Amino acid sequence: METKEILQALPSLSISDRLKIAELALQLVLQEKHSLTKDQQKRQLGLAAIAAIADYAPDSELNIFSDLEGEDFCDYPDEDLHNSGNYVQR
Repeated sequence: METKEILQALPSLSISDRLKIAELALQLVLQEKHSLTKDQQKRQLGLAAIAAIADYAPDSELNIFSDLEGEDFCDYPDEDLHNSGNYVQR
């Protein structure tokens, strides 16, 4: 079965079956990860970093709020919230 076929079949499965598939897939990934040598792990991390470069390119979704960096986003009073009486400790 090809990946495309598996992905198309997932919506028609029950939640229980989807969870079983997800659990087994995660177990297989973890087993493979633990079987890799340090060099193989470094190579995979390097490939993942290269693949993530596009995510951090200008105008990417991860950077849409970067124009707001340095701006205050909350208008809190100057006093410490913990001492204001509005803080509820649980």
